[in-house]
Amino acid sequence: MSSTSQMKTNVREQVSPEEWQARVDLAAAYRLVALYGWDDLIFTHLSARVPGPDHHFLLNPYGMLFEEVTASSLVKIDHDGKKVMDSPYQINPAGFTIHSAVHAAREDALCVIHLHTKCGIAVSAQKNGLLPLSQQAMFALASMSYHDYEGVALDEEEKPRLVADLGNKVHMILRNHGLMTVAKTPADAFLAMFNLERACEIQVLAQGGGELLPIPTPVLVKVAKQLQAVTVGLGGQLAWPGLLRKLDRIDTSYRE
Repeated sequence: MSSTSQMKTNVREQVSPEEWQARVDLAAAYRLVALYGWDDLIFTHLSARVPGPDHHFLLNPYGMLFEEVTASSLVKIDHDGKKVMDSPYQINPAGFTIHSAVHAAREDALCVIHLHTKCGIAVSAQKNGLLPLSQQAMFALASMSYHDYEGVALDEEEKPRLVADLGNKVHMILRNHGLMTVAKTPADAFLAMFNLERACEIQVLAQGGGELLPIPTPVLVKVAKQLQAVTVGLGGQLAWPGLLRKLDRIDTSYRE
């Protein structure tokens, strides 16, 4: 057995079935981000809290492309970004700054996705942020927050300001920087990001056309109440099985 195969086997044998499932789901989310073209080489991160009483988290190996991430390659760390389980891989501690702040402040933020997409950054650089121009924007605006750019996210002092700006929201636009979504599962966080990113893409396209037609505020309130009905109360879990089937048709190695 090769050393790589041995490592995969060892990781699965060392963790609980619940943690292994969390690893598979987070690895799938990394692969989906790459599949949809939202990755930024090896930069940005998706993190998930490990099920159980310990405040441990899973993060991608630094230097590995998102399309290469597997369940066993994810690195288990604590709130300070230090490894709590043997792994041949390293992480980027600075990259965990935003994630650790959100995980620490929000018990419901079991998964955090932070991306640097082209359209997401474009909208983050616009004074009025995300505009009510599409149904996708309606879903995102129903739970939206903003955080002003303070430089590369390395400063511990920025954490409380970011957490305060996020509040109890699901979506965040980090000004001049990118997008973030938080949820209880990778499935919910991914669906939230899909809607937010699609809304940003539509906005950038619409701004290149004729006069814009914003959706009235009363409709925004109405759509926010309709969101649960759209997903039949299942949230991201409604689309997640199909997304996993899509990945499996392409490459099942994320499950290893």
